[in-house]
Amino acid sequence: MDKTSDHEFEITFFESVLKRSPDYTEVIEILGGLYTKHGRISDGLKMDRKLVRYLPENATAHYNLACSLALSKRKADALKSLRRAIELGYQDIEWLMQDSDLTELKEHPDFETVIAPIASEN
Repeated sequence: MDKTSDHEFEITFFESVLKRSPDYTEVIEILGGLYTKHGRISDGLKMDRKLVRYLPENATAHYNLACSLALSKRKADALKSLRRAIELGYQDIEWLMQDSDLTELKEHPDFETVIAPIASEN
């Protein structure tokens, strides 16, 4: 199997699991990541929004949503989701600062303010 068919197989597999269990949050998270990794940004965004609906208090779900929003050029919404992730306890400043999904967001004038609560702790 080549790389393309590998990821197509993975996506198809997890889509079929999700059809049978639409509230299976682990699969929603996996699919969101796979979609985004393979350039299906809008599909990844849909999964991340769904995950936040199912897990509204999950910091990582909000962080992933922020990444998808940033990749979708929705900076204000991405900053709002990133702020929420931090409020809910997201702490991994090292990953956040090197995460390429957030590259454009890091140029936003409010970025430093949003990350200040965790930047000062590390």
